[in-house]
Amino acid sequence: MKFGTKAVHAGVEPDPTTGAIMTPIYQTSTYVQKSPGDHKGFEYSRTQNPTRFALQDSIAALENGKHGLCFASGLASIDAIIKLLSPGDEVISTNDLYGGSYRMFKHVFAKYGIKFHFISMEDSANIERHANENTKLIWIETPTNPMLNIIDIAAAVAIGKKYGALVGVDNTFATPYLQRPLDLGADIVMHSVTKYLGGHSDVVMGALALNDDELNEKLAFIQNATGGICGPQDCFLVLRGIKTLHLRMERHCENGRKVAEYLVNHPKVGKVYWPGLESHTNHDIAKNQMSDFGGMLSFTFKEDDMQESFRVMERFKVFALAESLGGVESMVNHPATMTHASIPKPEREATGLLDSLIRLSVGIEDADDLITDLEQAIG
Repeated sequence: MKFGTKAVHAGVEPDPTTGAIMTPIYQTSTYVQKSPGDHKGFEYSRTQNPTRFALQDSIAALENGKHGLCFASGLASIDAIIKLLSPGDEVISTNDLYGGSYRMFKHVFAKYGIKFHFISMEDSANIERHANENTKLIWIETPTNPMLNIIDIAAAVAIGKKYGALVGVDNTFATPYLQRPLDLGADIVMHSVTKYLGGHSDVVMGALALNDDELNEKLAFIQNATGGICGPQDCFLVLRGIKTLHLRMERHCENGRKVAEYLVNHPKVGKVYWPGLESHTNHDIAKNQMSDFGGMLSFTFKEDDMQESFRVMERFKVFALAESLGGVESMVNHPATMTHASIPKPEREATGLLDSLIRLSVGIEDADDLITDLEQAIG
């Protein structure tokens, strides 16, 4: 079954009671039992909910996975993964990652004796230099947030296997439409469903997809035991959003390319970070592991002037100045003061995240209108 057909149909069956084509919103906390332990497979909605189960099956299918698990947010899904670890375990993570992930690793879990290494992963040899017998997880974003760095998933998997470490991939920017890390050997794929999978800026949710039965059992136990689940209404909205994922991603990619090409040629723009540019570091790896390059990009001005960046962002009329990304509407973000403010400035700047950096989530509007908006905002 090809991706577009999966997006419309995977995980979704007509309701057996009424024949409803959309999975019903099972807005219930509990289920009646005929006798203690004699039920229809559902006891309590933290543990089992039919709407959530349908969404989990859908996301697993899109990632070519066997199992899916949905959580209250992307961070809740990462939290479940880290809870697989024990004091003394080590995690190798990219040094360019979402600020919320960094905050969780550094300020929540590090105090429990888990050691985190934040390193450049663009050269996979650097991953191996930091790996040892205590490495239990290699955590990847690719493309990264917000520098759009590309990490070789297959190379990281080979290192993970050598040291007996799990490899987890945050696939939020690429989505399963553009990149499927499980096919490249990754153990776990994570999504901030809030972004492209939901696609309409109306849901906060996270998800995991994986193949290993034992690993799924452990993560499902954590999901139930710690209770970070999502509600059925949100699951319904994401099931609806996924049905157009392939169509939306085609337009995001098309518009992303046009915006990137416009910015590359703008006299006031310094650097443009978009994996589809041949000048982008690891562009060839991106071509190999992605089918297209997405609608996320970042850029700086020739002068590292945060106030000028502020002035530009305040002038946008179509791009909305907001946190988050991946909605049908175009958004502009200032990582240094918004999504990545929890990362100390010296660490941000070491990755290239300057105070002037602007991140764009290019939506599905008419590209000409987006470029006109950029033109008047930058001046």
